[in-house]
Amino acid sequence: MSDFRFFSTHRPWEDWFGMLLGGLIVVSPWFPFQSSHETMDAERSWMILNTFVVGMLVFGLAQLEYVALQRWEEVAEIALGLWLIASPFIFGYSGDDMLKIWHASLGAVVVVLGALQLWQDWRLSDQELANHP
Repeated sequence: MSDFRFFSTHRPWEDWFGMLLGGLIVVSPWFPFQSSHETMDAERSWMILNTFVVGMLVFGLAQLEYVALQRWEEVAEIALGLWLIASPFIFGYSGDDMLKIWHASLGAVVVVLGALQLWQDWRLSDQELANHP
């Protein structure tokens, strides 16, 4: 029964993990094993801008959850994770297999984390959310 309690309580480490994920998303275009891009073209600059914005938003939402917990923050994290998964196909860099895998993996982890936190906070009242440690 203690395992169920572990998954039913929103803990601060989850917010810290969200901040770490945001930082990893920001630096993901420069992860090792990427195909080399010596030239900066318009496609690559849009991809980097998109990755930076998504990573900073995930980081900021995780910080906001740490300070003032609200349900909309988890919904926004889920949406950002789904956007990150779809980004290689939207911005046309799906040919870069390693980056596509990184973004799909990081996006999936953001979606799972956001869904877990939303599930944990779903039955809490607004007063209980405000008193979250």
